[in-house]
Amino acid sequence: MSAQTHVPSLLSRAGTASVLLAAVGGTMLAPGAVSEAHAQPAAAKALNVAASKKGAPYKYGASGPHRFDCSGLTAFSYKKAGKALPRSAQQQYNRTRHIAASSRKRGDLVFFHSGNRVYHVGIYAGAGKIWHSPKSGQVVRLQRIWSKSVWYGRVG
Repeated sequence: MSAQTHVPSLLSRAGTASVLLAAVGGTMLAPGAVSEAHAQPAAAKALNVAASKKGAPYKYGASGPHRFDCSGLTAFSYKKAGKALPRSAQQQYNRTRHIAASSRKRGDLVFFHSGNRVYHVGIYAGAGKIWHSPKSGQVVRLQRIWSKSVWYGRVG
């Protein structure tokens, strides 16, 4: 019996949710999160940590575990993945390996800049979206990249 003919019987016996859960390796993922099979282990873990902080309030200078500014979220996420990053978005940009947009992968850092000055950072989630802590009055969320003035960096 082929896998295709086996699926309807699985659906009828186990229910759609169970089969879908099994299809992703038994792990439920937050939107924009990735399994370790789809990214470098530290990058995948950092991305999943950032996604797990969805809804955490922004606070200037905060680096978790319950409140974050933009670079605080990226530093916290990568620290949980076993990689140290400096505190500010500019310092993080200076520390990463700079890559082209065409080479970006889930878990890479996305740096928003004005001229040569980096002013914001998030973690690339794929499909043109990032996990980030936007600004005062907002919360950690998944959002489409809204600017073309971005650079990408890979944490080594």
